[in-house]
Amino acid sequence: MTEHAQRLVQKLWSYCHVLRDDGLSYLEYLEQLTYLLFLKMADERAKLTGEEQPVPAGCRWSDLAAPEMEGEALEAKYREVLRELGQEGGMLGLVFRKAQNRIQDPAKLRRLIVELIGKEEWMSLSADVKGDAYEGLLERNAQDTKSGAGQYFTPRPLIQAMVECVQPKPGEIVADPAAGTGGFLLAAYEYLSDPERYSLDREQKRHLKYEALRGVELVDSVSRLCAMNLLLHGIGPADDERRPPIVTDDALRDEPSEHADVVLTNPPFGKKSSVTVVGEEGETSRQTVTYNRPDFWVTTSNKQLNFVQHVRNVLKIHGRAAVVVPDNVLFEGGAGERVRRKLLADCDIHTLLRLPTGIFYAQGVKANVLFFDRKPASETPWTKVLWVYDLRTNQHFTLKTQRMRRADLDDFVACYRPGDRPSREATWSEDELDGRWRPYEYEDLVRRDKASLDLFWIRDESLEDSANLPEPDVLAEEIAEDLRAALEQIEEVLEDLRS
Repeated sequence: MTEHAQRLVQKLWSYCHVLRDDGLSYLEYLEQLTYLLFLKMADERAKLTGEEQPVPAGCRWSDLAAPEMEGEALEAKYREVLRELGQEGGMLGLVFRKAQNRIQDPAKLRRLIVELIGKEEWMSLSADVKGDAYEGLLERNAQDTKSGAGQYFTPRPLIQAMVECVQPKPGEIVADPAAGTGGFLLAAYEYLSDPERYSLDREQKRHLKYEALRGVELVDSVSRLCAMNLLLHGIGPADDERRPPIVTDDALRDEPSEHADVVLTNPPFGKKSSVTVVGEEGETSRQTVTYNRPDFWVTTSNKQLNFVQHVRNVLKIHGRAAVVVPDNVLFEGGAGERVRRKLLADCDIHTLLRLPTGIFYAQGVKANVLFFDRKPASETPWTKVLWVYDLRTNQHFTLKTQRMRRADLDDFVACYRPGDRPSREATWSEDELDGRWRPYEYEDLVRRDKASLDLFWIRDESLEDSANLPEPDVLAEEIAEDLRAALEQIEEVLEDLRS
């Protein structure tokens, strides 16, 4: 992140602490910033180009920033602007849908408009500076684990490595059915727009900006953050002439109407799909949601298994996917076993990356990345060899003292051999038992109990020698993660019993 971007992050984030005293969460503050940034940039763009801006008269930045707008008049005007823009279509509707004013003190709202956002010329900043600043705010928001915001933020070093392995190409459609704050779509854009990798012509640049990236996000507040994150990086339309790259919807509800060449995604954590139901007396309960889709192999309430099936169906024939999945997807019986066996037969599951603990803001997560290609119908299984890289055993990362960097994934990417998978060579052997990269034949996989893909072989040093235990703070954090995961599973059982 550039020094200018860091300064912007610090400037905007420092004011968040002032508003926290009024009860605003980090996410609510980011939403208010998003509304005002969009209006300010639309105003600046209209002045630079002389074109009519998409924001209707009476709802523009100049209407809020007018000298006479103070106190109750400003508060009332701001509420009116949010309400009216929320009824618009296109990008306006996406950013302002269900928008509400959460800033109760008009004086603080005035300061946010005039001093923090109003004094910066946002259109004069490069997309890198604007985008990096907003990404910095999103990451700080993800650190607020109590709010659950971490589940919408995938570590950027991991995203970059996944994109480098899948290698999106100019003209391809890249999709994320659980877009969160847009990390995968943004990384794909940066990969494709890198002049050292591709020399895009005018049509390819237009396609990349407006058509190549497609995301779906269920939560309104997160969807608007995603849209703004992409817009600040120069991705997608700033008006209503073209469709936004993000749709606010439940990706699992219906069969896909469009297909993609590449799917990169980290579906939300949590095993069950459920909705909150309010009874006649005002009591609330959770009800499990099961998706009865004809294109699914298995009908289940397991959200992770549903996303795996959905990703396979979103892909075009010969399309490529990289999906973050929790451990239970690899070993769970019943529906899990049926999904794995069908995926092994109908797709080429060629790579599995076992991720270390301590890298996600959402705690208690033991996850993996599953890489597979969709294939046409065949009488014989498409998966021949599954290559597994173990980045978990004897690896210790934390979000505070030892964060995972992109360099920590260099060896995996090198072993993966993007663009040259037939030349892969194992680092594990009978003489090198601690090698982290080894292949498993299809026949060996389907003979395993429940066709489990929970594969590991490296000797865990912490189980044999107390001297090899990680530092106390790291060990305590790992124990806390395990306890949180166990508590989440117990709560799911309790929900099932109640329902």
